[in-house]
Amino acid sequence: MLRLANLALLVAFPIAWFAPLMRAGFLPLFGLSQISVISGLQSLWGTDAPLALVVTTFAIFAPYLKTLGLALVHAGLLSPRTLPALHILGKLAMADVFLIALYIVVVKGVGLAHVEPAWGLYLFTGCILASLTISLLTPDTAQR
Repeated sequence: MLRLANLALLVAFPIAWFAPLMRAGFLPLFGLSQISVISGLQSLWGTDAPLALVVTTFAIFAPYLKTLGLALVHAGLLSPRTLPALHILGKLAMADVFLIALYIVVVKGVGLAHVEPAWGLYLFTGCILASLTISLLTPDTAQR
């Protein structure tokens, strides 16, 4: 069951990256009515490449590499001894969800825009939380 759930994340993560995270009435940085992980990264790469690299690492590489690593552990192609490193990747990925939530709170707090979370934020957060849950349950199944 964990194996199938983890493999489903390999499909769900890319959907979450393109899904709208938030809707904004006015936001000078993006100039979009709907912002996704990918559209946000595209805008960020044009204005601040070092920050874009950090966010790309947290939003795309960390969760996907962790999911691939867990798939390899489940298939017996990677040692369960790599699980601590995979847990660290999961923590890095969760940091991105907190950053997005912080951006929403800051923008609402200073009154720059009308911002509301969209379904993609819940999907992205769900993917990260599902990945964390799968990784926490994996040591028991990997040793059998």
